[in-house]
Amino acid sequence: MECEYFEKLKEHEFGELLAETEYWLIILAPDQRNLGTCVVALKRDEEELSGVSSEEWADLAHIVKNLELAVKKAFHATMFNWGCLMNSSYLEDPPCPHLHWHFIPRYRDPVEFQGKIFEDPCFGRSTMHDRGRSLQLSKEFIERIKSKILEYLEI
Repeated sequence: MECEYFEKLKEHEFGELLAETEYWLIILAPDQRNLGTCVVALKRDEEELSGVSSEEWADLAHIVKNLELAVKKAFHATMFNWGCLMNSSYLEDPPCPHLHWHFIPRYRDPVEFQGKIFEDPCFGRSTMHDRGRSLQLSKEFIERIKSKILEYLEI
């Protein structure tokens, strides 16, 4: 059975494709409450971290280094959270997990981009402390975020 989550990732229904490598898709998340938030998803079907090959790990390490540097240069992020959770995949029966990472830039101070102020009210804590808040932006604004990151992203 084909995994529905993986199909949505391939079709980029979970955001705007930012870049891709041999093994991973880097997708700018639709919710930009933390400016520069992305999902980094494995391009093949895999359910667990233990199934990631040495080549895929090396490629991910390259992405981590370059994506963090690009977002730091683009928006002056203070630090970054990375999470591989997949919990919601198991709410479905049958479950349909697909290996992916959440990349969440964190900001000590508010950031202004294109006339909009982005704040991180949970700085120093998990973003789960503010789960009810999300920020959906226009397609044009998302394109501006994407372009700014791509100015610095060396993938």
